[in-house]
Amino acid sequence: MNTILQVDQLSGGYSPKRPVLHGIDFQIKAGEMVGLMGLNGAGKSTTIKHILGLMTPHQGEIRVAGSRLEDDPERYRGAFAYVPESPVLFDELTVEEHLRLSGMAYGVSEQLYEQRKEMLLDEFQMKSKRKAFAAHLSKGMKQKVMIMSAFLSAPALYIIDEPFLGLDPLGIRSLLDRLVEVKESGAAILMSSHVLSTVEAYCDRFIIMHQGRIAAQGEMNDIRAAADLHPNSGTLEDAFYKLVAGGAAP
Repeated sequence: MNTILQVDQLSGGYSPKRPVLHGIDFQIKAGEMVGLMGLNGAGKSTTIKHILGLMTPHQGEIRVAGSRLEDDPERYRGAFAYVPESPVLFDELTVEEHLRLSGMAYGVSEQLYEQRKEMLLDEFQMKSKRKAFAAHLSKGMKQKVMIMSAFLSAPALYIIDEPFLGLDPLGIRSLLDRLVEVKESGAAILMSSHVLSTVEAYCDRFIIMHQGRIAAQGEMNDIRAAADLHPNSGTLEDAFYKLVAGGAAP
């Protein structure tokens, strides 16, 4: 499988004198969904900001679909779609206009745009809101617009940060079903979430961060081994608490 996201020895943060990240090293291949977990302040968001190109590494290198940001910014940014924890929309644009803007930004052909737009509006129960202005949408509906915009572009890499906040049960199911579909089609997915049971059920591999470092990564048995749990016994939540709190889950 091709490596879509490669993070090598990444160190960085907001101040060169006080790095938040220390030697972060991982990769995600085509057709993989990888869960990124950690307590608040563990470095998850800072890692994502570096991948997005919003922060410059102090050390290390990041490649998306083989490209580095400094070598080919357009190709690098065009290879991923990002769904943030808090939706960011233009109040004066409608749902449909946001989708049109995303399609234009990623160079989606008119035919593909129409097909994907109608499919996504139907899947996320947003057909009746296609002409609604973003200012009039609930937080959950705004999040659906962000998610639909990401899927519309069909990139090589999806970066999903706490995607379930504000979504109704049907929206959560639609999102998870769609993530499975794009993964099976060959996309790579990095999903950061505190909903450990969902991460365990849907992700192929896991990265647990603690205090700016990777405490454990790999498949479920690799995580169990790092947490000194018996092979094939114990949940992701059990392992997580042992790794970041030094004890069993409360």
